[in-house]
Amino acid sequence: MDSIPGKAGGGAFDPVTFLQQPQTILRIVSWLFSIVIFGCIANEGYINRQNEMEQYCIFNRNQNACNYGVFMGSMAFLCCIAFLALDVYFPQISSVKDRKKAVLADIGVSAFWSFMWFVGFCFLANQWQVSKEEDNPLREGGDAARAAITFSFFSIFTWVCFSFIYYYFGQLRNKNCQIGIHQAVPPSASPTFSLSVLSNSAFILLLQ
Repeated sequence: MDSIPGKAGGGAFDPVTFLQQPQTILRIVSWLFSIVIFGCIANEGYINRQNEMEQYCIFNRNQNACNYGVFMGSMAFLCCIAFLALDVYFPQISSVKDRKKAVLADIGVSAFWSFMWFVGFCFLANQWQVSKEEDNPLREGGDAARAAITFSFFSIFTWVCFSFIYYYFGQLRNKNCQIGIHQAVPPSASPTFSLSVLSNSAFILLLQ
């Protein structure tokens, strides 16, 4: 029976299975992207002219652009860690309502970060495009700026994929469970199996 990866019924934590799940891979990738974005801007996003002591942002001397990139990168980093911890703890959650809240929160946060990275990509790309050559004649930090813009763009899709995964696998599981929901549990089935089937069926119905 198909299930939402990492969001199935309870059980002991299996590190190998956990790391093979699509959302775990995407979350790690998003985590790495946030590190790249944060690191590029924090380390090489500020420069100064030879006759100036004060550093300024390489994105059109717009301090808000660098602040936005650093803030988003650091917050996305922490968010990925928090939801990775939730994914590890999720099999231990016995309440169907709590499982539903966790999944809906994951989908909502994923949609939020997709939007924020879209805004960030447009903002950074625009500020880099309108940057004046005389402000940075040697184009210092150019590679770092382009890397931050590129990985901001990629981050849009990694976060969008979270919502797609939960929706797709939820629909697939719902179709496969339609017959089983209305069938009586076989007498030979163990109480543990019966509880698992009923809980998973109720979980899918609540998500609809």
